[in-house]
Amino acid sequence: MQKTDSRNEALSVRKTGQKESFLQTVREIYSYRQMIVAFVRRELRGRYKGSFLGFLWTFLNPLLQLCVYSIVFSTILKSGIEKYYLFLFVALIPWIFFSSSVLGGAASIIAQKDMVKKIYFPREVLPISTVTTNFVNMLLCFIVVFAVVILSGIKLNFLALLCLIPVWIVEYILALGMAFLTSAVTVYFRDMEHILGIVMMAWQYLTPVLYSYDIIPPQYRLIFDLNPMTPIISAYRDILYESKVPDLKSLISATVMGLVVLVIGWITFSKLKRRFAEEL
Repeated sequence: MQKTDSRNEALSVRKTGQKESFLQTVREIYSYRQMIVAFVRRELRGRYKGSFLGFLWTFLNPLLQLCVYSIVFSTILKSGIEKYYLFLFVALIPWIFFSSSVLGGAASIIAQKDMVKKIYFPREVLPISTVTTNFVNMLLCFIVVFAVVILSGIKLNFLALLCLIPVWIVEYILALGMAFLTSAVTVYFRDMEHILGIVMMAWQYLTPVLYSYDIIPPQYRLIFDLNPMTPIISAYRDILYESKVPDLKSLISATVMGLVVLVIGWITFSKLKRRFAEEL
């Protein structure tokens, strides 16, 4: 009995310690919120510094990609989808945010290796700053998205538009979880940064960004349903292309998968960050 009690007590202490450690880290990150804001401002200001068009590239980059994809899939490889440019655009902007967050997050620790080795601060600040920068960039791009939607003649549903807020939050959570995971692993395995370029390209084609979910053969739909970006992209299309409230089950599924990825990313980052300075 004594042995059992001591084991239970040790397990309880360990769980309490883990809970306190998590809360302590969250409080510490919050206390460094000004540092995150400074990183985001610096990145947004310096992203296109020195270029002739400057900040306009924030809007031009997705628009140019839209033009290329639209020409290919509307003229050469005809998709048969009405207003394909809009069908693509409302999915392409969220995908660019996710892809940029994962790829940028992977390099976030290495890019600031001198700071990591010399100054103490919560290491989580770096991937959070990267994802937040890309998130702000996506929100700015949504100004263009709304303009394209309105000009295309789609009547926006106000209730559906309100659903954009939880969809944005869910995608941010998913992107942050992936950034935590990839940034920590890349410190120890530098090839990850190059591998991710191929992974993200394959991931895009396994996500219904360029095509409709309906054309996926039934026997392969399980693979696509396990992709956390599938319900997120579908939700954006429901709101901005179909002008309707997204499916609740899809939103719940996306939320659960996003939280799972965030927990995995957080735990991995927390365990590996202790030796970042040594590895860098």
